[in-house]
Amino acid sequence: MIEVKNLTKSFDRLRVLKGIDMHVSSGEIVSIVGPSGAGKTTLLQIIGSLDRPDSGSVRFEGQDIFSLSDKQLARFRNTNIGFIFQFHQLLPEFTLLENVAMPALIGGSNRSDAMDRSMELLDYLDLKDRASHKPTELSGGERQRGAVARALINRPTVILADEPSGSLDSRNRDELHRLFFDLRRDMGQSFIIVTHDESLARMADRMITMRDGTITSINVREEKI
Repeated sequence: MIEVKNLTKSFDRLRVLKGIDMHVSSGEIVSIVGPSGAGKTTLLQIIGSLDRPDSGSVRFEGQDIFSLSDKQLARFRNTNIGFIFQFHQLLPEFTLLENVAMPALIGGSNRSDAMDRSMELLDYLDLKDRASHKPTELSGGERQRGAVARALINRPTVILADEPSGSLDSRNRDELHRLFFDLRRDMGQSFIIVTHDESLARMADRMITMRDGTITSINVREEKI
């Protein structure tokens, strides 16, 4: 489904990615681990079309996404990719329901349809009774589950998560990790997860280790969770 070929990226004289090749199959959960500065987040941002590589390609179902114009790329990203960040990035002036609906509204969905879909997701994530609350009125775990709902609103093909449990306590972290696998089972998304959490990384179907802008190893899990 996703094919990355010979990606390179530099910032000034610093080479951050040095010819990355990887793929992600439909419904697969892939973790990316490695020390700080290995290039993990840069790779995730390029796969998510938030940044462009110096060279190489990223193909989604055969489409070279960087052959698209900026406007086409923004539409592609809104439709096909969901993002989860370490800090939830919910907008404080909006309710949880409105935050979840935001990508659908930006994508041109009817407001009523977007709100209905948002409520369905909040119900699935046991957040329905928190829909009218602002982010400051939610716990850390609730805010991050709300961010998951927002990532799912447009039924994306793939979810990209950058240290998604890094700001959570152990109980909420474990619940979030299990949620990713429940979502794969129930909704069929692929996941690419950058993490320093070894337990989450080892739960993935494949664990990719990076160091100094290169992939140094790939560990395959024998059985899917």
